[in-house]
Amino acid sequence: MISRIDLRGDALPEGPALRDLLPRADFDVQAALEKVRPICEAVHHRGDAALIDFAEKFDGVRLESVRVPAQALTDALEALDPAVRAALEESVRRARLVHREQRRTTHTTQVVPGGSVTEKWVPVDRVGLYAPGGRSVYPSSVIMNVVPAQEAGVESIALASPAQADFGGLPHPTILAACALLGVDEVYAAGGATAVAMFAHGTESCPPANMVTGPGNIWVAAAKRYFTGKIGIDAEAGPTEIAILADDTADPVHVASDLISQAEHDPLAAAVLVTDSVELAEAVEKELAPQVAATKHVDDRIRPALAGRQSAIVLVDGIEEGLRVVDAYGAEHLEIQTADAARVADRVRNAGAIFIGPWAPVSLGDYAAGSNHVLPTGGCACHSSGLSVQSFLRGIHIVDYTKDALAEVAHHVVTLAEAEDLPAHGAAVKARFGWKVPASK
Repeated sequence: MISRIDLRGDALPEGPALRDLLPRADFDVQAALEKVRPICEAVHHRGDAALIDFAEKFDGVRLESVRVPAQALTDALEALDPAVRAALEESVRRARLVHREQRRTTHTTQVVPGGSVTEKWVPVDRVGLYAPGGRSVYPSSVIMNVVPAQEAGVESIALASPAQADFGGLPHPTILAACALLGVDEVYAAGGATAVAMFAHGTESCPPANMVTGPGNIWVAAAKRYFTGKIGIDAEAGPTEIAILADDTADPVHVASDLISQAEHDPLAAAVLVTDSVELAEAVEKELAPQVAATKHVDDRIRPALAGRQSAIVLVDGIEEGLRVVDAYGAEHLEIQTADAARVADRVRNAGAIFIGPWAPVSLGDYAAGSNHVLPTGGCACHSSGLSVQSFLRGIHIVDYTKDALAEVAHHVVTLAEAEDLPAHGAAVKARFGWKVPASK
């Protein structure tokens, strides 16, 4: 059901050579880019009409309007199962606790007497958030996108999710209920690349956004790449991933269940166990079969995900080598199930989110840990972070110098300008002092 990669014995290679040995899903965003280009251009030129045509083509429903009526949001929240509502409310409460602490404050540095630089943090004006609606419904993604945007102070928040034929062309009612719960009343029935194009270009019903965030399939990732430079994005999210670094103290029942939980997202989902224990590897392999047989989404998601080239059990000589492997892999979600797991986790450098010990499964982070589950995939954790309040903020430097403060450093400015062969830069300083730069003090 799941393959093995044996990296024991020989010294592990460094850098790209090690990364090339590790399992990864095929995810060619560049190839998909050419397929989304005409979709994005159609939305640019035809606006809402293109969105309606694409909803009919891709989602099987002819829309009367792309924007979701306010009453539909209210109705969805009123009809929501009370237990689901309570769970969403607790998820929101915990997410707010964590994300509120991420707020940045204005800070002024007095560089010299009379010369200061202030950094202030300003939210983007408008964001378009995306909640997937393909194989599963993700109200949790609504929370994970909306809460940090709200805590950052973004004033205009819109959300898109695919039209659903089963619900009269509206997005899934649980998505709508989550929006209503969070006070987001601007919601659109648009999916995939069409949603990103709608936010990037704007249409008759949807003003353009400064930024688009949220997980999605390869078409969403390709559309984000297409519009990079025109709008801000969070990341080009690829198939979801879990890596588990475990030793012989780990419970194979827990490990197997966590691998399966990630595999049920998508047939391209990655489930990777890195361990120095052959006994654990064998126990997990034995545990997978009955657990898979007892769950849902087996043949269309879980089995192909576990059997795919993106999933494997990786054997290493020790936890030291295991740390090198998981750092090279840079997992979206990394569980540490070892002795002294907190100490081991502290040494990890590359991961979207780290889950310590047997009582912090990735499922907790997906819904109710308070952390954000919109995380870098495909090894991007080596250079990128998950979604946070900072994602929606821009730092602006404010430079405030008196005449005396400028005079003190003017000769350095002129010297560097001339060293760069940009004499007009120096002249802009000289002009303020009658073209004679004060001598250094």
